[in-house]
Amino acid sequence: MNEAEFPRDGRPVDMYLDLLRVRMDSDDYQLLLEVVAPALRALDGQQPERLDFALDPQETEDLPQEVRDEAALVIATAVTGRLDNQLVEIQVDGTGPVRVVTDAVTASDPSRLAEIAGCIQQRQKDTEALRGIAAASGMSTDF
Repeated sequence: MNEAEFPRDGRPVDMYLDLLRVRMDSDDYQLLLEVVAPALRALDGQQPERLDFALDPQETEDLPQEVRDEAALVIATAVTGRLDNQLVEIQVDGTGPVRVVTDAVTASDPSRLAEIAGCIQQRQKDTEALRGIAAASGMSTDF
């Protein structure tokens, strides 16, 4: 998908993409567009609260960290309609650092970040429990 295929109607995500186009290296910007294009197309067709937009680590592992970070911020801007999103790294016990996008107020609140880390840790425990149940039932554990 090239830049001309993105609808231009003054949305915050369009403004953010325009800023990135000026700021980023051209090759990195094209990589960014390739990564975010499916999410932006999906957002055009559905309500954001019905979609999950986590970037697949296996699909993006070869991308520069800056491109991955900006892709997360572009998608967050498209979902929230806000330009104050920030990428923060949260230490999650048993996992290590996890990068998440949140609003500026939450990013500056250590207690809220600790709460988010707790939610991530609980989700990981739930996922492992479900994998155990699936394995014991002879079902696929690839989810």
